[in-house]
Amino acid sequence: MTGQVPERDRSPHNLSVKTTLEEEIERAESKLSREPSVCDDTSSELQRVAALDPDGRSSRNSFQRNGAISRLVKLVVRLREWAHRSLLEEEERPDSFLERFRGPELRTAPSCNSITQPDANGNNTKGILRKRWELFIVSPSDDAYYRWLFVIAIAVLYNWFLVIARACFDKLQVSIYICWLVLDYLSDTVYILDSFVRLRTGFLEQGLLVKDHAKLRDSYIRTLQFKLDVVSILPTDLVYIYTGIHTPQLRFNRLLRFPRMFEFFDRTETRTNYPNIFRICNLVLYILVIIHWNACIYYAISKSLGFGSDTWVFPNISKPEYSSLTRSYVYCLYWSTLTLTTIGEMPAPVRDEEYLFVVFDFLVGVLIFATIVGNVGSMIANMNATRAEFQARIDAIKHYMHFRKVSRELETRVIKWFDYLWTNKKAVDEQEVLKNLPNKLRAEIAINVHLETLKKVRIFQDCEAGLLVELVLKLRPQVFSPGDYICRKGDIGKEMYIIKEGKLAVVADDGVTQYALLTAGSCFGEISILNIRGSKMGNRRTANIRSLGYSDLFCLSKDDLMEAVTEYPDAKTVLEDRGREILKKEGLLDENAERGGLQKEDAEEKVERLESSLDTLQTRFARLLTEYTDTQQRLKQRITLLERNLNQTDCGAEANDDTDATTQIASGNDPGGFGSTNGSPHRNDVQTQDRNSQTLQH
Repeated sequence: MTGQVPERDRSPHNLSVKTTLEEEIERAESKLSREPSVCDDTSSELQRVAALDPDGRSSRNSFQRNGAISRLVKLVVRLREWAHRSLLEEEERPDSFLERFRGPELRTAPSCNSITQPDANGNNTKGILRKRWELFIVSPSDDAYYRWLFVIAIAVLYNWFLVIARACFDKLQVSIYICWLVLDYLSDTVYILDSFVRLRTGFLEQGLLVKDHAKLRDSYIRTLQFKLDVVSILPTDLVYIYTGIHTPQLRFNRLLRFPRMFEFFDRTETRTNYPNIFRICNLVLYILVIIHWNACIYYAISKSLGFGSDTWVFPNISKPEYSSLTRSYVYCLYWSTLTLTTIGEMPAPVRDEEYLFVVFDFLVGVLIFATIVGNVGSMIANMNATRAEFQARIDAIKHYMHFRKVSRELETRVIKWFDYLWTNKKAVDEQEVLKNLPNKLRAEIAINVHLETLKKVRIFQDCEAGLLVELVLKLRPQVFSPGDYICRKGDIGKEMYIIKEGKLAVVADDGVTQYALLTAGSCFGEISILNIRGSKMGNRRTANIRSLGYSDLFCLSKDDLMEAVTEYPDAKTVLEDRGREILKKEGLLDENAERGGLQKEDAEEKVERLESSLDTLQTRFARLLTEYTDTQQRLKQRITLLERNLNQTDCGAEANDDTDATTQIASGNDPGGFGSTNGSPHRNDVQTQDRNSQTLQH
């Protein structure tokens, strides 16, 4: 037809040509090691259909033939590839701000020679399972371990509640014994699996999780828990062959797995955000278990003594109102509750056995009452501790303002400020709460809590991770009321501020005209604490800033900033340049002045620094003087002790010489001392001279 533009021929060769975009997509997909999915199968099927164009050309009514299908399928394939690439780019990734602070996360590199890859025939399934079992180690801090504790706790609670009930109430055991058998052996299966989990539960050694199976096995076998676990899974149910299946007393050994239930409660108390409520619920559960057991024992004693045999035991079950299982259990539970809580009167016991049981119940009841009062009282006190402390602060401020006769208007402002703190949950001292954490964790918590605010601060976006830690740890939160001036023009600047929440206005001297509006993430006040050389304002404030409503700010003092940026010269340069830009814009910078910076200190700051250094030197000198005095005193004592020991030695030697001389005279030897056993007539004189010379040397 004339006027019709011929379409470009599309041969199979032309269809096989890939564009640059397609090559990039294919290259990206080749790098991904993902398993085949339904989407992949659909895409391959679509591509197969798209290749079906035997004519290789399109006509005017191509939408009615295979060409239309091919084009639509190609469009779907192209959209699918684009969506897949977008998903790849939008994978979950850590925030860049936090990534720079935390550093790269540890990732486990996949093994090149993985033995989990099946062969062509898929015959290594056993090897895969064996390898997975060998690598199976449970960490006590994992969520999976906590969930398993929940499962084993349910099994333990089942045995603690129902084994005693089935042993005492025969109707409960006989009525649905098939259900009890299923639940019993299901709990036994959980117990056995728990023993295997305990064998593969790691522990920390030198801060690392131990994964050696031999160490884990030996560590578990040496514990008391292993012995209890072994006893709790002994197959005592085999005695059913002789006694019948209606003797659940044989399963009392299953109760010995209770430490796992306590472990679950402890971990839940640590993990939950409402620990006081959980403690109350846990206490109520313990009390219910005691009351339940006491009710079952009361029914068993009544059964052994005879129902209705006296006024204390359970009434005769032949009466219609006491024959049902529900009425029997509820009556026993009611009796047990009144007895243990000592809040009601029940029929007095008649027999000696009944008296002993009631006395024991009263003792347990007193213990339960004391436990309830003590624990509930302490829990309520803990729940209201923050409120009580905050109210004490308010009361102290009120008493002070009343004593000093503060104006009613100012007193109202103070009370409203406290009310704002409590209403918005800002009354907690963050520094006091986080003081027990290391600086690294404290900084990371602060960054996560105030992430949205800190990301808007330009000086934090460009600073190093180490400086970020230093600055975040030195930030102090402050709250200002409506109309409060954060700083006035001409005031000496000692802090800089970062707005976390609220709106602040830069106003004129009249306090009405607004020049600018500061919102969350803005920072101000850094000009007056930077000591920029050439600033016409010096360390004075350059503007009036007032809070329009309640404003939550971070405050960074001048000393803290100087201390933090001392080791980070790049951050110094950034702050200096930014300060100069602001001063130039406002016309407050003297271009002819020498360009200084944070390292240029005025005379007042130098004097303060010298005074601080002098105080430090005086403290060190006093410490050295004290150490010198103590050392000198100890040296004198040692010298005195040595002299005393030497004098005692000399006196003992002279006494021995006198004794020898007397002995020689008495035995008829020459008194002149010329007799000598060694043939040396002058021996005594030589010994005396040697002794005198030694004394002089000492």
